[in-house]
Amino acid sequence: MEANDPRLYDDLADAWWDPRGPFAMLHWLAGARAKLIGAPPRPGALLVDVGCGGGLLAGHVRGFRHLGVDLRPPALRTAAAHGVVPVAGDATRLPLASGVADVVAAGEILEHVPDWRAAVAEACRVLAPGGLFVADTLADTWLCRLAAVHIGERLPGVPRGIHDPALFVPPRELAAECARHGVGVETRGLRPRIGPLVRWLTRSRRRTVSVDALAPTRSTSTLYQVWGRKSA
Repeated sequence: MEANDPRLYDDLADAWWDPRGPFAMLHWLAGARAKLIGAPPRPGALLVDVGCGGGLLAGHVRGFRHLGVDLRPPALRTAAAHGVVPVAGDATRLPLASGVADVVAAGEILEHVPDWRAAVAEACRVLAPGGLFVADTLADTWLCRLAAVHIGERLPGVPRGIHDPALFVPPRELAAECARHGVGVETRGLRPRIGPLVRWLTRSRRRTVSVDALAPTRSTSTLYQVWGRKSA
């Protein structure tokens, strides 16, 4: 398969919810994302989870109507088994009406779509005025390419070619694109805490999926988050 082929995830469909498996870092990211999302702003609030994969965010948020959009049927089936309402769709053409979401989460998806700007535009379109946008992605830097591709794709269980570094997203451009669609965002970097990372790399039985497995950092040169609200 070519780099970044979404079918690569089909071979790992049974591993989504294994906290010691190849998606361990995605569990950590879901926890960090959920801390920014917080509690539902109202009863029946709608959370749109763009690129939901196996629905890992559902393990960290409660009280929302949680709708997950993804391209791959195996991932959507797994997400549905964990309480996510599955919707087959493309991040750049969301099959949703404008202004319906209280929260839009785009976790580790922008660096996988051919046109991340179109995905941001769609996320902002379906977000209601005052709604919250939260995303995490990989930076378009040599350091991120080294960490995510040359090192990350050689870790146990991680398939080669899961990323295409040509699609990595410059932090300043992402913030500017969000602002262009009425969402002013804050930006921060993330890094793994040493203890959880070492336990995972050494296959320790104590490997963790704690929401505190990632620490915020000022550097946005590798993994980073943005979050902010849509103007009224």
